[in-house]
Amino acid sequence: MDNNLKVKKHEERQDLTGEHPFGDLGQLIFLIIFLIVWIADAFFIQLPDYLELKMSLWIYIPLGVIILLYGFYLARKSMKMVFGTKRDNPEIIHNKVYDKVRHPMYLGALLFYLGITVLMLSLPLFITFIATFIFYNFIARHEEKLLLNQFGDDYANYMKRVRRWIPKLF
Repeated sequence: MDNNLKVKKHEERQDLTGEHPFGDLGQLIFLIIFLIVWIADAFFIQLPDYLELKMSLWIYIPLGVIILLYGFYLARKSMKMVFGTKRDNPEIIHNKVYDKVRHPMYLGALLFYLGITVLMLSLPLFITFIATFIFYNFIARHEEKLLLNQFGDDYANYMKRVRRWIPKLF
């Protein structure tokens, strides 16, 4: 393994490859920031809701709910696949939701943020969502380096076949 890559492993699960050393803490920090911005925007900032005037309630409410539900689906399925089954050795998970996107767990979390942002039609939340996406993209790229280092061409082929964030339709 490349010594330049920092790895955080789950000590009790040797079948897991690793993650960014600040991944969990960073996700918690971005969740707290998002919640603070959400509360501040809803109760204190209260920017004019120009989008609300231009967009029908019948469009953005169902859209936000669909995004939230899909996010929960991805997160739940991917967590079950990664943490629900202990494998003898580390391996590339490339079926079901991992056959659609390389980071469905992270995408599920991002869709949670996006769904709330759509439901609230909030510019401060949208800016926070963009910052959160940049962070998730950073830790996803780090984990991909770890996986390339461990699995080589097998993971490189998987990366060619499956996109990081947006599923291929055909």
